[in-house]
Amino acid sequence: MSKESIIYVVSDSVGETAELVTKAAVSQFKDSEIILKRFPFVEDVSNVDDVLALAKQDGGMIAYTLVKPEISNYMKQAALREGVTICDILGPLMSQIQNQCGESPLNEPGLVHKLDEDYFKKIEAIEFAVKYDDGRDPRGILKADIVLIGVSRTSKTPLSQFLAHKRYKVANVPIVPEIDPPEELFLVPKEKCFGLRITPEKLNEIRRERLISLGLNEKAIYANIERIKEEIEFFDSIIAKIGCPVIDVTNKAVEESANGIMNILLKKSFS
Repeated sequence: MSKESIIYVVSDSVGETAELVTKAAVSQFKDSEIILKRFPFVEDVSNVDDVLALAKQDGGMIAYTLVKPEISNYMKQAALREGVTICDILGPLMSQIQNQCGESPLNEPGLVHKLDEDYFKKIEAIEFAVKYDDGRDPRGILKADIVLIGVSRTSKTPLSQFLAHKRYKVANVPIVPEIDPPEELFLVPKEKCFGLRITPEKLNEIRRERLISLGLNEKAIYANIERIKEEIEFFDSIIAKIGCPVIDVTNKAVEESANGIMNILLKKSFS
C-alpha cells in the first residue's frame, strides 16, 4: 500500500486555478494516495508561515499561485529554510510571458475570476458559509449579508448553503439557553438577522429521528419536549431583544424558507 501524501494548494485568491492544475497533475499518479488541502486567501507572510508549519508537520508539499512578488519570494525563502518542498505554478509561466511580450505583470490576485465574476461570488459565499457555520467564529456575524439565528435542528446549515448558492454570505448562530449569544449578534443591523422558529412538537419529532439515526436513546434530554420549549422560549427572548424578522420553518422545505428571506430583503431594498 502506498504512503499517503498531502499537497497543500495555496493561493492569494479562492484557489480554484491552483487546485485544478494540481488535480490535473495528481490524476497521473493512480497508485498513490494523494490528499489535496486547499489554503485560500493567503495575503500576508503569517499565512505563509501557517501553511508551511502544517506542511512540515505532515511531511507534505505545497503547490501555490501567489502573484504578489513579496509573498511569493517569502514562500520560496521560508520553504527553503524549513525544508518544505514547494511548486510555483504561475511564477515560471508569468516570467516567460513577460520575456515574450515585454510587459510587466499586474501582480494582482484574482484577476482570472473576473472572467466569471458571478461564479466566483458563489464560491466565495459557499466558503464563507462553511467558515462561519454554527457560530464557530462570531466575527463572521459582522461580515455577513445574512445572519440566521435558531435552536438546534432548525435547518440553519442547509439554509446557509442554499442562500450561499444565491451569492449571499451567510453566518448562522445556534441558540442555547446555557450559553450567552455572541455580542456581535447585537451589533449587526437587525435587518440582516433572521430568526428561525419551529413548533416544539415538530422539533421534538425531528430531534427524536436524529437520535435514532445516530443509534442513541430517543428519550435523551436533547429531544425532551419540556427542554425544547425552554430552548424556544430563550430563542424568543433573544429575537425580541434584536427585533429582527422571524421565519417559521415548521414543515417548510429549505428553498421555501430561503425564498421567504430573500423576498424580505428584496422588499427592503426597494423601500
